[in-house]
Amino acid sequence: MDWSKVLATRSTRMKASEIRELLKLLDQPDIISFAGGIPDPALFPAEAFASAFADVMADSAASALQYSVSEGYKPLRDWLAVEMGKIGIPCDADNILITSGSQQALDYLGKLMISPKDTVMVGWPTYLGALGAYNAYEPRYSRLDPFSNAAPAAVQAEAAEAGGRVKFAYLSADFCNPTGETISRAGREALLAQADALDIAIVEDAAYQALRYDGEAVPPILALDIERSGGIENTRTIYCGSFSKTLAPGLRVGWVVAAKEVISRLVLLKQAADLHSSTLSQIATYRVASAQFDSHVAKLRAVYGGRRDRMVAALEREMPEGVRFTRPEGGMFVWLTLPEGMDGAELLARAIAEQRVAFVPGGAFFADGSNRNTLRLSFSCASDEQIDEGIARIGRLLRG
Repeated sequence: MDWSKVLATRSTRMKASEIRELLKLLDQPDIISFAGGIPDPALFPAEAFASAFADVMADSAASALQYSVSEGYKPLRDWLAVEMGKIGIPCDADNILITSGSQQALDYLGKLMISPKDTVMVGWPTYLGALGAYNAYEPRYSRLDPFSNAAPAAVQAEAAEAGGRVKFAYLSADFCNPTGETISRAGREALLAQADALDIAIVEDAAYQALRYDGEAVPPILALDIERSGGIENTRTIYCGSFSKTLAPGLRVGWVVAAKEVISRLVLLKQAADLHSSTLSQIATYRVASAQFDSHVAKLRAVYGGRRDRMVAALEREMPEGVRFTRPEGGMFVWLTLPEGMDGAELLARAIAEQRVAFVPGGAFFADGSNRNTLRLSFSCASDEQIDEGIARIGRLLRG
């Protein structure tokens, strides 16, 4: 059968993730990989989850293995509501939807808001997974700049000329993937003002928010939105959280916090897509998180913060003149900008063949494929020795 005759036009916009493909390199023991932005499995609270799953099966098997409500396990949502309050987001369980990882939340939000030819404002660069989620709904992208002086009417007019309207801005405000950079409070407030002027939503991806190693914490955009609007039901910001970077990604437990009007619409999408996220995973996550979330995250901060320091020091020592890099206050990533004319993808091919070291070329993180003289390094799964040696190898490669 010629499947091209029955596939939807949106399928032509779906591409394999360069990061998912690069993760295959982790199976090659002689390669030092800074490619996968994944948590270190040695830091998973495995014993706590083993005990939690055993306890759930011993005392709650009937409910844990049964169908459940689409909104998510109520005790977990109650716990999350308390945690959200601690970071300036007062809400209740009805403002929260449990999703199968925050990636599912991004997909649902794209499905909910994007019509073909609509415009989504994104960072330049931005999270590759967000582009993958939104591409299926056939948007166009424009560059997100909180301090832009462009007239709102002109921005919407340009979107209308393309056949749609600006629908929302997507960003990760803390230690973003891929650059590791954090948006200042002033930048967040400017973005809210811009969203007001354009009358659009904001999707705040907070996957790394808990992983701050130094510096002053900045209130989430949703917290600032609540502060100025008087309550979560009056906000335009949608907050996406995840346990993938703090507890374990294999559980696939994430959440969305928003006005109840938004949550009710997302619940309808979830009912149509997968009915509900894994009840067993949700119950086990609740038991582990409610018992040791803060202490476990403190451990992660100590370990990952040390690896961040090691990588920045190695880059300062090994990078030749003309190479710039970020110094993140948290998260898992450092972003390199190479001299003009260099290509990160071509450099990767040489790095694997000549130096047995891997990273992610930066062009994939730009909606238009530009800025190919960039690359992303992740320090989350590398030992001190691997960081020192791997960065030295990249330095040798760049010095030619």
